[in-house]
Order: sequence, then structure tokens, then C-alpha cells
Amino acid sequence: MYKQPIILFGIVIPLLLVAGIVGGSFVLRGKVMTSYDSKAKSYKDYQTNKIVALESELQIVRQRDAFQQWSEILEQDSFSLLGTNLRMLEKKLPSKEFQQPLPERMNNKLGFGNASDQKSAAMKFNVRGTYRTVQKGLIELETLMPNLQLQDFRMAPSSASDASLLNVQVTYTAWEK
Repeated sequence: MYKQPIILFGIVIPLLLVAGIVGGSFVLRGKVMTSYDSKAKSYKDYQTNKIVALESELQIVRQRDAFQQWSEILEQDSFSLLGTNLRMLEKKLPSKEFQQPLPERMNNKLGFGNASDQKSAAMKFNVRGTYRTVQKGLIELETLMPNLQLQDFRMAPSSASDASLLNVQVTYTAWEK
């Protein structure tokens, strides 16, 4: 007579409760593990990004002087700075191997300067000298003015009177602030 309620309340319902608790525990454990994995991945990404940011900051600190120098260059008039640097190079390099007339400011933009919204100026000048000295002078110029971008470079032999010299026509775009 009490056999059926005892089986129902004593065995079936407690087994269903235990099964529900065990099943709920597995579902809850899965959610906790998913959440943990997600947070662990986020923390690892954060640590990696923090290391990259510190390295970038250290690199910026090391390049602060160069950046300040470049900012000063960008604030100056590129054409007058080009003329000053070319005169300095003319004094620095052998006069028989490097001869340079005054640069010429061009009215229209060239190359990337034409297609870009960034302020720029096109400048053209001729250099007469030996290949090695002209190359050395242009490298020195580009080192002094990192805002220059070479647009056109033409080289031709000089007159028959001095065959060792070359006539070089160079056009640069100077990026400005």
C-alpha cells in the first residue's frame, strides 16, 4: 500500500533531483570554463598589447630628438632650407666635383604631392659633378631633409671639355606642415 509512494518519494524524486543538480553543475561548469577561457585570453592579449605599447613608447622616447628635428624641418620653408643645405653641401664637397646652381621652385605639384591632400612643394635643381660626389651630396641632402621625396632624376654626360662630370637634374617633392 505504501510501496508506490515510497518508491516515488524515496527513490525517483531524489534521483531526478540529483540528476538535475549534476546536469545543472555540468552546464554551469561549461559556462564558467568558457567565461574563464575568454577572460584568460583577454588578459593574455592585454599583456601582449601592453608589452608592445611599452616597446613602442621606448622607441618613441629614443627617437624623440629626431622627431623634434623633423618637426622643426617641416615648420621651415622647404625652398629656403633646400637652398641653404645645397650651399652647405657645395662648401663641404670638392668644388671641382660638385657644382650646383640655385634651385628652382615649381608652380605645380608633382607625383604623390599632386594626388595627396598633404601640403607639399615641388622643387627642381641641377647638379654638375662626378657620379660619386653627386650621389654623396644627394644622400647628405636627403639625410638633412627627410621630408624630401624624389620625383624625377635625370643624368646626362657633361660637355666634352670635362668628360668626368655628369649633368644631373633632380626634382623633389617636399612635404610640409
